[in-house]
Amino acid sequence: MSTIPEARVGPYTVGPGHPLLLIAGPCVIETTEHAEHMARSISEIAKRFDLPFVFKASYDKANRSSIESFRGPGFDEGMRILAGVRRDVGVPVLTDVHDPEQAEAAGTFVDAVQVPAFLCRQTDLLLGAGRSGVCVNIKKGQFVAPEKMELAAEKVRSTGNQSVMLTERGTFFGYERLVNDFTGLAVMRWFAPVVFDATHSVQHPGSGGKITGGQRDFMPLLARAAVAAGIDALFMEVHDKPDAAKSDKATVWPLDQLERLLERLLDIRTAASENTI
Repeated sequence: MSTIPEARVGPYTVGPGHPLLLIAGPCVIETTEHAEHMARSISEIAKRFDLPFVFKASYDKANRSSIESFRGPGFDEGMRILAGVRRDVGVPVLTDVHDPEQAEAAGTFVDAVQVPAFLCRQTDLLLGAGRSGVCVNIKKGQFVAPEKMELAAEKVRSTGNQSVMLTERGTFFGYERLVNDFTGLAVMRWFAPVVFDATHSVQHPGSGGKITGGQRDFMPLLARAAVAAGIDALFMEVHDKPDAAKSDKATVWPLDQLERLLERLLDIRTAASENTI
């Protein structure tokens, strides 16, 4: 493909020639106050670098290891909180969706909907996400080859919604780790702006007993490699108290370390050609 498509998330254009987009926030909405605190705090850091920022938090984490795991406030309350963040903090917001009806309805409240990796081939969900009218971020399944993500993007675009992003979040099962094939970033970028998910790439599926384990210390290493390769957006779950996070506490990045990490990543982006891949 000669021309890499662009996407729109709220006021931002994502793609070649545009600034790196930061998608960040807690894994799941914990409280209204916490969501607004995180959105304001990350927004202030992003502004220091003139970095476009989209706040991310899930209203329902449907894919949990244990029935006892915290899932979030649910659709109605979650949409109220996210709409409040968008209004009061003044930042675009993104959230996961899991069924076609909620995906379509979420477009009234948020600026982007995200299709989870395990659901990236679900046609009805992709069509519902497309009908939301907002940007659709599709995470590549751990079981899907990068080139097959063109078909997922085509499903969304068949609704008339041309604003699609594709996310790499690690692949391969077998030894309680995920592996990133960085050539996949280049392949998926033929079809849509590409996002690198530094959080879920360092998960250890199957470890940790009733919760998924992981190793956040490796997030900077993978993020540096992805930025050097030429990604369009970076996805990171961030928490002010990682060890107390109600979801993904092993792999959320500490808020107080975010500014330093972004500084290093943007130095790499400046040094490398953004069209490397």
